[in-house]
Amino acid sequence: MYDIETIMELDDRYHMNTYKRIPVLFTEGRGSRIWDSEGKEYLDMLGGIAVNGLGHCHPRVVKAVQDQAEKLMHCSNLYYIGPQALLAQALIENSDMDRIFFANSGTEAVEGAMKLARKWASLNGKGGKIITMEGSFHGRSIAAITATGQRKYSLGFDPLPTGFSIVPFNDLEALRKEIDDDTCAVMIEPVQGEGGINVADGDYLRSLRELCNENRVLLIFDEIQCGMGRTGHFFAYQGYDVIPDIITIAKSLGAGFPIGALLAREEVARSFKPGDHGTTFGGNPLATTAALASISSILEEHLPERAEKTGHLMTGLIKQRTQNMDIVKEVRGKGLMIGVELNDGGKDVVDRMFEKGVLANCTAGNVVRFLPPLNISEEDMRHGVDIFVESLVEVSGNG
Repeated sequence: MYDIETIMELDDRYHMNTYKRIPVLFTEGRGSRIWDSEGKEYLDMLGGIAVNGLGHCHPRVVKAVQDQAEKLMHCSNLYYIGPQALLAQALIENSDMDRIFFANSGTEAVEGAMKLARKWASLNGKGGKIITMEGSFHGRSIAAITATGQRKYSLGFDPLPTGFSIVPFNDLEALRKEIDDDTCAVMIEPVQGEGGINVADGDYLRSLRELCNENRVLLIFDEIQCGMGRTGHFFAYQGYDVIPDIITIAKSLGAGFPIGALLAREEVARSFKPGDHGTTFGGNPLATTAALASISSILEEHLPERAEKTGHLMTGLIKQRTQNMDIVKEVRGKGLMIGVELNDGGKDVVDRMFEKGVLANCTAGNVVRFLPPLNISEEDMRHGVDIFVESLVEVSGNG
């Protein structure tokens, strides 16, 4: 058993100062529940920031990883990999895309998408500018923080790469003015996660698709946080009647095991030739086995539909129970991707919930973000809402 005091001391001594950690050491999880080193139980309404889409230690994923780890954990992409091919088939056959590339993370998937878009542009006589949205988040690499529409992530890392432009979210006219002959792609999250659970308008996305077609510009959907069933469809784009040219996924794809991917239509995907892109670890047997078990469970257990139903109920409950609270500014979301924007005190509310044994987090200033497992029970969901409302009352004094 790990001792939290020892772990905290070691972390403080040896780890780079990149996280503001909460003083807790989690040691075990099952479903929507997670336990710390002292044996205290918590309800996980954050889901590892959308990673634990199946909850903690889903039996099917655990068994698949155990079995594969005894056989083969890694071999180079110089050779064919069985579970990688099967995972590719499953993802492509459940999408409108034609080809896939596997990476290790969401950031790497975004990097691959941007490289693919620029390679396509170079082959088609176009410039390489990529337009993104204010409030977006696309990862932590130098290129990804440049593409991210929140300056706080790129402060102190200048000089940043060129070739990016940022426009307001859900503003078609601003985008129309920015697209020119130098533009190769528009990259957007259908639902912004780190930006505060901002949902793209359906008409806006459909008009965006038309605008990209008119200007022969690629449309990239970053579904790293909002994909894999979270918004009520297996891929988020499927809820908008809009088909992008490239999609990036990660987070819930591996149900806790690190893996990311980019998918693309054939016309775009063929721009990559051998040597243009690659990875040492991406798509290895262990990661793809975990992801194959994960997405099989998502589809067979009908979790996108369940997320839509549970999310609708949860959003309605929160709106109903907070309608007379001055501290609440807006409740928004799609499926089980829910944000409650407060006028003040977001961190205090999350801290109070933590004390009461429920995990959430505060993002984009004062937005309390909920990303529970897709298979969370209605009972657990209602308990999470109860604790959230209790915490709001205690922090605001507004009953």
